[in-house]
Amino acid sequence: MNKLQELKKHLRRGKVYRRADLSKWSKSVDRHLDELVSEGTLQKLSQGLYFYPEVTAFGEAPPEEEVLVRSFLKDSRFLLTSFNAYNALGVGTTQLYNQKMVYNHKRHGDFVLGGKTFSFRVKPHFPNKVTKEFLLVDLLNNLEQLAEDPKEVVSNVRFRAKTMDQKKLKKVLLDYGSSKTKRILEPILSS
Repeated sequence: MNKLQELKKHLRRGKVYRRADLSKWSKSVDRHLDELVSEGTLQKLSQGLYFYPEVTAFGEAPPEEEVLVRSFLKDSRFLLTSFNAYNALGVGTTQLYNQKMVYNHKRHGDFVLGGKTFSFRVKPHFPNKVTKEFLLVDLLNNLEQLAEDPKEVVSNVRFRAKTMDQKKLKKVLLDYGSSKTKRILEPILSS
């Protein structure tokens, strides 16, 4: 069995690999990676990041976003979200955005992974999962980046905040709200 075939034995469909992950099975990892990409076994997602696609009845399935981000960061401490999630709050946001946001402790900037743009943002704190209270606070934190009319959105957010669990919203605001967001929501929560 040649060295390339030996390397292939270790590959699992649906898994994302870093170059360093594969170097333990190959002394010529760069040459083998080039060969595996050329023959279509692996797909190059970004510099040093590769994917062995699962084959479904509809063709090759793309990598799951969480798996892709976890492999890119070499860390499982991140929160994957999107401005599109704000639309579910009923505060007048209706735009659709093409990029996902990744709150994390390591990387900052926009990166294209597997043909999708991810905006990595280093944050000291973020929750383990997205809640409607976090989305409301996060929307106000990112208000300047949205396509909607900020005054109208803030007006709708103030109304929506009154209908939410005040205790949870206060906690999320304290933990994750910017000073501007706190100025907007604190008067509502103290009344």
